[in-house]
Amino acid sequence: MTTNLLYIGKSKSFLTQFGKLEDVQLIYAKDHKDAITICINLKTRENIIILYEQGNLKEDVENITLFRKKFYQGYVVLVTGGLKKEESAAYLKSGINDTISPNISKEELIQKIDLINKRQELLYISNRKKKVVKRFILPRWKRFFDITFAGIALIVLSPVFLIISLAIRLESKGPVIYKAKRVGTNYNIFDFLKFRSMYNNADKHLKELTDLNQYKSEDGTATEPKGFSDDDLDGFLIGDDGVILVSDDFIIPEEVFASKRNSEQDQPFVKIEKDPRVTRVGRFLRKYSLDELPQLINILKGDMSVVGNRPLPLYEAERLTNDDSIDRFMAPAGLTGLWQVEKRGDPGRLSAKERKELDLKYSKEFSFGMDMKILLKTFTAFIQKGDV
Repeated sequence: MTTNLLYIGKSKSFLTQFGKLEDVQLIYAKDHKDAITICINLKTRENIIILYEQGNLKEDVENITLFRKKFYQGYVVLVTGGLKKEESAAYLKSGINDTISPNISKEELIQKIDLINKRQELLYISNRKKKVVKRFILPRWKRFFDITFAGIALIVLSPVFLIISLAIRLESKGPVIYKAKRVGTNYNIFDFLKFRSMYNNADKHLKELTDLNQYKSEDGTATEPKGFSDDDLDGFLIGDDGVILVSDDFIIPEEVFASKRNSEQDQPFVKIEKDPRVTRVGRFLRKYSLDELPQLINILKGDMSVVGNRPLPLYEAERLTNDDSIDRFMAPAGLTGLWQVEKRGDPGRLSAKERKELDLKYSKEFSFGMDMKILLKTFTAFIQKGDV
């Protein structure tokens, strides 16, 4: 690859001495303004070394600083016979990377160019590896609405909370509310709250459910959801630090997930139709989405919003980290969202691809108006005709 060596200065002896170096294109510029024009017209600016001939300190510092503002790329070397301490500091501050002697030999210059090119290449590779992490900041209007809505809803629905809690306790043993680790906005992990809707020892039924995964692929294959019921979640979640991976309806040991991950990349969502593990109370709660009510507490805490993309279980989120899917996490996580109101009451099935597309659409287009439309549609979409 050819290196562009741009010499800025009045002396042309450098051109005469080093004008025919192999793989080096030597270009002359009379001053910094001329150099800026030349740099702008170059096809590539990655492989360029600027040799700046020392002159008056004040003028040099001003010119180099201006050059750096206009053209921050490239490696700037000061051609100098020697510098005082204060001069070195001034030139360094203006943007000089290195110095060479005007009496440098051809061999030394070639070696210097080679070292600079290697340095620039390593720097380029390092910068490519550093991912620019986008962070979503929740708009103030949305946070204000979340607090107002969740606060009023919790007060108004407090009798409903009490009735549901008693019904769950009377039908089956176990905690009324369980915590599940979920991934929300900016990949933040939080404790996601739901009313328990499954029997104890529900894992005994799991082998019967392989063909019931709503999000299985078109060829009919589905992942057998090996794991434990949500009744046991509290015991597993304490101190596990992510060893147990949590889904909507069960938890799965990390090693089991790891062994099946490669064959499941196209199925990041798991949902079971007519799940026999669900209690009678739980089926009623799910039908009207009442099992989601404890998430009003999550909203007050700031873990999620009223409207947004559904927070995902850890192992589902882990499979949505490619460029096409990552943007769904750069948006509010929510209690209800676009795909819920568009598909929840639809007798047809919601594919994993459709769900991802709707999540991405919301992340790019969400607004106060869209949130209000989704919220209004949510009140008419409680009954899930597909009984899922």
